[in-house]
Amino acid sequence: MATQQSALSPKTWPFSVSLLPEQAYLVGGSVRDALLHRQADYLDLDFVLPADAIATAQTIAQYYRAGFVVLDTEHQIARVVFPNATVDFAQQIGPTIAMDLRRRDFTINAIAYDPHRETLLDPLNGYADLQRKQLCMVAAENLEEDPLRLLRAYRQAAQLGFNLDSHTQDTIRALAPLLKGMAAERVRGELDCLLSLADGSRLLTMAWQDGLLRPWLPQVTSAQLKALAAIDQTAAQIHERWPDYSQRLQSWVKEPTAPGLHRSWLKATKLAQLLLGDPEQAEATLIRLKYSRVEQQAVVSILSSWQFLTQQLAAGPLPARQQYQLFKLSGTAFVGVALLALAHGLPEAMIIDLVTRHLDPEDPVAHPQALISGRDLVQGMALKPGPQIGDLLEAVQLAQAEGLITSRDQALAWVKQQGLP
Repeated sequence: MATQQSALSPKTWPFSVSLLPEQAYLVGGSVRDALLHRQADYLDLDFVLPADAIATAQTIAQYYRAGFVVLDTEHQIARVVFPNATVDFAQQIGPTIAMDLRRRDFTINAIAYDPHRETLLDPLNGYADLQRKQLCMVAAENLEEDPLRLLRAYRQAAQLGFNLDSHTQDTIRALAPLLKGMAAERVRGELDCLLSLADGSRLLTMAWQDGLLRPWLPQVTSAQLKALAAIDQTAAQIHERWPDYSQRLQSWVKEPTAPGLHRSWLKATKLAQLLLGDPEQAEATLIRLKYSRVEQQAVVSILSSWQFLTQQLAAGPLPARQQYQLFKLSGTAFVGVALLALAHGLPEAMIIDLVTRHLDPEDPVAHPQALISGRDLVQGMALKPGPQIGDLLEAVQLAQAEGLITSRDQALAWVKQQGLP
């Protein structure tokens, strides 16, 4: 059996500690997570070195024939990639490791590990904050230097199940206007993490209340944020009661996804809930936040289909024709539409019946199979090519969804009955 890796156990690292200089220290999230006994299948190690960080990384990569890339020449940052670990090496900021740690965001991330002596260096009492489950800033100027750290505080609190220190939260509120100047991609990354974490909705709401997200999500209301909790609760119930549906919610469309990106229909639905309202306005917000075209389309499909569903239900239960139109409008996004409907209290029996149809690839309403083609109409019925062909094929599928026809011969006969040659 393979030895379990640990950030605080050099013997399990993919390289020998003897290749590190004497004053090398392991820092950051890997130290924090190891002290919290958080398990990870893949090691992500960050070292600070007093000098020659890139050269040290290159030596280790060459010795083990591992991947190597220089991330930042000016700040001497390089990465070595092993099959089971990613190891970053960076130049120490300041003449001592203690000074380097004082430049970091939060005390729990300012604990260093000396791999040669297997000891911890904790000048800011970060370990005590770990035990208190409290996120405390190192210094206000550190947050001001990189305002994304303001939002990262809420994301890390959600990840770890921590609370924000009151003085830290007061400082974040005061610095909140700085976040609007950050790159959209970085803000989106933190937002996606919050939307994807179990405790993310609560911390996302807190971040919004503290003024961090209003410049980026100006149309969001407190009611929309409150509904996120209902979506989380509904998704948890679905996981217990309808595993096939839950699996679809956790899946995503076929789109290349880089490691670390949080893409699922569950997250897309929660994003749609935040942007509930005009699909065009929602799309403009998604574009501003630099979401991919596929994610934009997913959220807009959920919103458009939600509008259609609620409008149709105002007149009563959905007949087969409207069900067919809903499935056609939503496509794969229907799993999100259904989650939104259940979270908003629409009749459960009706929604689950629609979900059952959607999950059945043979269902004639959700996934009608073409009984005839345009060629059948042009060649077999002497119709001229043009828009009329598409309209007829759509009408045939509607008739099929309503149970009026079930075969090719019936479809052709039905077309003839419409007064066509």
